[in-house]
Amino acid sequence: MSSAESTQATLAPVPAGEAAARPDVSIVITVFNEERNLVELVDRLLATLASWDRSWEAVLVDDGSSDASPRILRELHARDRRLRVVLLKRNFGQHPAMAAGIHASRAPIVVTMDGDLQNDPTDIPKLVAALDEHGVEVASGRRAGRADALMSRKLPSRAINGMLRRITHVQISDYGCAFNAYRREALEPVIHRIGRQKFTKALVLSTGASVHEVELQHHAREGQRSRYSTMRLIRLALHVLTGFWPQPIQYAGALMGFVTGLASVALAVYGVIFWLARDNFPGPTLLASLVLLVLSVQGFMLALLGEYVTRIQRDVERQPLYVIQEVLE
Repeated sequence: MSSAESTQATLAPVPAGEAAARPDVSIVITVFNEERNLVELVDRLLATLASWDRSWEAVLVDDGSSDASPRILRELHARDRRLRVVLLKRNFGQHPAMAAGIHASRAPIVVTMDGDLQNDPTDIPKLVAALDEHGVEVASGRRAGRADALMSRKLPSRAINGMLRRITHVQISDYGCAFNAYRREALEPVIHRIGRQKFTKALVLSTGASVHEVELQHHAREGQRSRYSTMRLIRLALHVLTGFWPQPIQYAGALMGFVTGLASVALAVYGVIFWLARDNFPGPTLLASLVLLVLSVQGFMLALLGEYVTRIQRDVERQPLYVIQEVLE
């Protein structure tokens, strides 16, 4: 069944005739070039939920894969109709793909996860149970024994988590984990921003939604490198600043003024002391250091401005967040 080629503004309504058949839980799984993992992922999912006491559906969103993932998804859908498939026209990115799956979901509880087998489907019942046991709106996944490289993923992730904790004032340890369970009423207030904002969990929690962290398994990507390069992680940090911090330019400008002013005073004092002691002021070296300091701060501010301009252009042009090619119901 084909779908309109536009972004949904609200969560997909459920027709009255289907209300009785609406599942208890929707599991949204994003897929991009995962031909090696898909069959095993679905086999684990079906085995885990075979005896579950809740009805469920899985919404698998293919984010414009260039391998055999779309064909495999069609075959899996034909095997089990609880596996609903959303095929996007091209690669829009992990977060717009997740937004497409959330918009297509129908259940009062939505579980989000990646399709690369780093998230283990056996943890789904544990996440959903935490919502009821702790009476919260969000069960936040926390990756135990995280199977990622220290320098390229763990340390940058800790820095970004620290930024989000300070900005959102919600003290959870793993904002970057995509494996979470949400009550639908927690998603509704921010549904128009999901996908445009790269941290869905931080976005939901910034509205005051109640949360409980759940420790989950985390597996290494077998035979594959992480898609998050150093430059992509830097862009992610800038996205956090511009997306969750309302006044970064003002703070950055104040910081630049303070640092450069302090450096100027320190250099002046040093110059006077050096001139009095040796009758020779080291002007070129100190001037070069000052220029480099100013240029580094200006570069950071230009990066922030570039992120803001990109967001403004996207919103003004009303570019679609994603475009659906086909939905297999």
